[in-house]
Amino acid sequence: MKFICLGYRSESKWDELPERDRTALIEKCFAYDDELRRGGHFIGGEALQTVRNAATLRHQKGKVIITDGPYAETKEQLGGFLILEARDLNHAIQLMSKHPGVHHGLFELRPVDEQINLLATNFKSAA
Repeated sequence: MKFICLGYRSESKWDELPERDRTALIEKCFAYDDELRRGGHFIGGEALQTVRNAATLRHQKGKVIITDGPYAETKEQLGGFLILEARDLNHAIQLMSKHPGVHHGLFELRPVDEQINLLATNFKSAA
């Protein structure tokens, strides 16, 4: 079963960390990602640039409205995502609870909707 693990962190706290601490944390995260790869659990993932480089689109009154940055006003912003293979949600929780990033933010774990993804694949094939 695939899970998308959304990693959130406070950008202001991240910016306040000394460079050596940021580098050390990133290296710990990469090392754990390698451990997940060896176990056949890491499918992929990406880090995201700062929300200062983001745009949010939404439809309003017949037009697409563009807003700088994220739409949600929260302290923690999406910093990246990981695609994980796990038996079930409990197994995904067990695997991600050991991720070093949990100590500096939070992870939201959501199962991939394979049924809709299959429909999307079939739709692409028919086009």
